[in-house]
Amino acid sequence: MKTLDFTGLKTAGAQKVVTELQQLLADFQIFYTNLRGFHWNIKGPGFFTLHSKFEQMYDDTAEKVDEIAERILMLDGVPAHTFTDYLKLAKVKETGYVSCETECIKNILETYSCFLAQERKIIEIAEEINDEATVALMSDYIKEQEKLVWMLVAYSSK
Repeated sequence: MKTLDFTGLKTAGAQKVVTELQQLLADFQIFYTNLRGFHWNIKGPGFFTLHSKFEQMYDDTAEKVDEIAERILMLDGVPAHTFTDYLKLAKVKETGYVSCETECIKNILETYSCFLAQERKIIEIAEEINDEATVALMSDYIKEQEKLVWMLVAYSSK
């Protein structure tokens, strides 16, 4: 017995969505790790603000990782769960040691740009198979991320 047997979504279409969600999952996992590093290593005048903000961001990212993995399972897929897989699938790259607030924010903005493009791609594919749940999830992410991008750009402006 499979979940798709009861949802009305076709296996072939759902598999296309799963493939794209797998990449997004990998990207979020790498981003989570990068955020932890930013949180631990941030230095400078923005320390108190950014240290706290990065913690909020990695907590939110951890929730999204779980939501994406569960959506993959609902579409009868198996979420990637090893860093070997994540590193193969992800477009987001590991940062290594970064302590400069400008570098941290630049990386975060570039990562959100990557997420937004992938989430829009997932919406397009999910719409083709009437997968409203995935569309809604991605739309929620886009709304939240665009606001955060605006805030980070404003914070970084001189």
